[in-house]
Amino acid sequence: MAQVQNKKKRAVVAMSGGVDSSVAAALLARDGYEVVGVTMRLFNAPNENVARLNKSCCSLEDVEDARAVCRKIGAKHYFLNFEEEFQKHVVDYFVGEYERGRTPHPCLACNDRLKFEFLVRRAELMDADVVATGHYARIREDNGEYKLLAGIDSMKDQSYVLYTLSQEQLSKLALPIGDYSKDEIREVARDLGLSIADKPDSQDICFIPDGDYNRFIEPRLKRKAPGDIVDAEGKVLGEHEGIHGFTIGQRKRIPIFNSTPRPMYVTDINAESGQVTVGPAENLMKTRLYASGVNWISGSAPIEPITVEARIRYNGRNTPAKVRSVDGGAEIEFDEPVRAITPGQAVVFYQDDVVLGGGLIETSLPELTQHDSNESSDSAEPSAIPV
Repeated sequence: MAQVQNKKKRAVVAMSGGVDSSVAAALLARDGYEVVGVTMRLFNAPNENVARLNKSCCSLEDVEDARAVCRKIGAKHYFLNFEEEFQKHVVDYFVGEYERGRTPHPCLACNDRLKFEFLVRRAELMDADVVATGHYARIREDNGEYKLLAGIDSMKDQSYVLYTLSQEQLSKLALPIGDYSKDEIREVARDLGLSIADKPDSQDICFIPDGDYNRFIEPRLKRKAPGDIVDAEGKVLGEHEGIHGFTIGQRKRIPIFNSTPRPMYVTDINAESGQVTVGPAENLMKTRLYASGVNWISGSAPIEPITVEARIRYNGRNTPAKVRSVDGGAEIEFDEPVRAITPGQAVVFYQDDVVLGGGLIETSLPELTQHDSNESSDSAEPSAIPV
């Protein structure tokens, strides 16, 4: 009778050509997986020299780096065309959000739709047991429930952009580098003899390697929304050519004459009227916001308000807050004012290092009066989710 051989588990790894995804692939290969490296062609970089000088990703050099790593670890490598999907779900979304006076985070869309939807589908066609990425975050299973945790290296933690993950996706996902620091990852790359061990990290948005957002957005706009620039009292201070050129908290490139000795910041953008409001730094400080499209990683929203640590930007700090679910969205009230609540960015909820979920910021909310606060505390007492 022929001996039955144990089949290796197959891992499809999203490889950008950088050190993080390369080490993710190498670690899985070391652990006995049959690794298949996949580099996604997202767009046609118009100038390879510009992309390389700006430490962007997705250049031909990056593709060859990914191939070289796969050769080194004995893995197959495929270069798959995702340009159409990237244009629709990332670039068009990115431009459309600025057109609405919002400030998007394109990595959220790229992760949500391309890596964890379209790539997972391709991986299923390859009979993959798991899909892996080089994100600095961790996955833990606890009695059949999957939990997403922040990466060990707080300076590199990328859990903020993974809040959209579901239980089903987490069950098929591996994040091999989340238990390492960046320095340790580079050391692993050297120990494994990978040529990319000292390759610089990517900077800026991959499809805008020179960092000039306006130059990228302008020719792609379907419409412009010009209008007035006003102060908090409604006094007109100047005019602008389109709300796409502004973001909450912006200080530079505001076309007004500031007659005061204090810096002026963008504090509000009205997409309907095209009006941009500016004011001093304290006008940016808010304690409440509404978020839409909230995803709870456990699969169900909490019935009662809960206490969390909430983060409102990628490199921001976590701030104690209370979250109350409302019809697919959530109202968040911070224990102390936070700076520049920005529509289009994500608000992500943590308890210790566990990611509970998050949503997209739609708007800041009016401050509660003492009477409102008393009524709120009487009606619902926040509770913690056990983690």
